[in-house]
Amino acid sequence: MGQLDGKTALVTGATSGIGLASARVLADEGAYVFLTGRRKEQLEKVVAEIGAERATGIQADVTDLADLDRVMAAIGETGRSLDVLFVNAGINAGVAPLGEITWEHYADTFNTNVGGVVFTVQKALPLLKDGSSVILCGSNVDIKALPAMSVYAATKAAVRSFGRTFAAELTGRGIRVNTIAPGPTETPGLLALSPDEEQFRAALTATVPMNRLADPAETAGVVAFLASDRSSFMTGAEVYVDGGASQV
Repeated sequence: MGQLDGKTALVTGATSGIGLASARVLADEGAYVFLTGRRKEQLEKVVAEIGAERATGIQADVTDLADLDRVMAAIGETGRSLDVLFVNAGINAGVAPLGEITWEHYADTFNTNVGGVVFTVQKALPLLKDGSSVILCGSNVDIKALPAMSVYAATKAAVRSFGRTFAAELTGRGIRVNTIAPGPTETPGLLALSPDEEQFRAALTATVPMNRLADPAETAGVVAFLASDRSSFMTGAEVYVDGGASQV
């Protein structure tokens, strides 16, 4: 028996990193998982890995409202409702010191990391069951000052704020909304930020009291907990999964 047996989940940005690891864990815990991602081939690969009997992939970009409508319509056509929504899709467009921030960098990052969150949750509302769980993917940079990361950090602070407000708005339906705040995690997106992967990894590791980067599966375990009834008295919370980097 899995802790999510009989439940249905939607994970956005599920083709790599934390999203992929979370889709695997939710399926392993018994949920039927709908997955979104922009890369069709990778999405099909993930569905094949999890198993077509437990997952469906829908190619979509969370910054495209028509795509979001199509995702929700596809889920609705199966006759399923959502018990779990993990809003994971996001980008880190790289470092940009204050004097070098461009409008494109700002707009792309906010459109994906903030707009994508707002409108994914909004479009999912008709499918979300009363008593369901919504999980937003933030970051521990929402409370840490990292040079040249101001735009990305600001988007994650916005996600944290929306998580609180969504939680307050949806209590009448018993829908819980919580935010996870990962720290440095061994994902392709993170390590691609520097041309010198080894040096970058060492620098990140030095910021973590546990002296290592997280495995995406460790964060996915927290997602599964928040998705399950074991976290039934939690809403509006932010859970830091960062090896103590923001706390110690």
